[in-house]
Amino acid sequence: MTLWRQQGELWTLEPSGRDRGLIEFIGGSYLAATPQLSYRRFLESLAARGWRIHAWSYVPGFDHQAQANAAWRLFRQWREQQAGPAEATLLRLGHSLGCKLHLLAPDGGRRCDGLVALSFNNFSAERSIPFLAELGQQFRFRSEFSPSPEETLLQISSSYRQPRNLLVRFSRDTIDQSGRLIDVLQARAGDASNLVELPGDHLTPASGGLRKQFLGEWADDPARQRGMERLAEQISAWSGAA
Repeated sequence: MTLWRQQGELWTLEPSGRDRGLIEFIGGSYLAATPQLSYRRFLESLAARGWRIHAWSYVPGFDHQAQANAAWRLFRQWREQQAGPAEATLLRLGHSLGCKLHLLAPDGGRRCDGLVALSFNNFSAERSIPFLAELGQQFRFRSEFSPSPEETLLQISSSYRQPRNLLVRFSRDTIDQSGRLIDVLQARAGDASNLVELPGDHLTPASGGLRKQFLGEWADDPARQRGMERLAEQISAWSGAA
């Protein structure tokens, strides 16, 4: 039985079988507060392939740089406390907003073996939260993310140093912006990033299997489970292709 453990703001999951390495995961938007539930089946599929999982639980705010810094520090502290095999692979994995937070990490992606970015999303606050600009003017609070979408791409271009990045977009994802990101990454000298498209939608990585748990096998969606297994296999295969 797969056992999740909570360590403050981190949820951890030990691998099945041989330890393949560590995945540091940041989810997206409202799903991120409970990664052990919102992404349970996907992350457990990775653990079944030998990955240790550290998943950050957070509530998104406007200052994305501050949250990126906080996540990076937290992952580093826990990694130092719970050191795995010295030769183990370290991957960063993000979904939607989580991709942006990894890309804004203060080490520029240097201290990992690669990033997997699922459904990269870099919309403005006004686009993400309807009526926000109007409310911001009325009540005098920040109504744009920091850094802004364009500032984010400029920062990635100038400061992000990790050459190995796997961008995954899903065929029915209407809010994916991986195309813009891959253009920025591949414009860097020595870049080895690539973009793949898989069947699915923006929420393909997200499922806790609650319908199956409460209603039984008949209520489950086998296609969604197959999509998660396909995704976990793609990530694992890519990790060993350095």
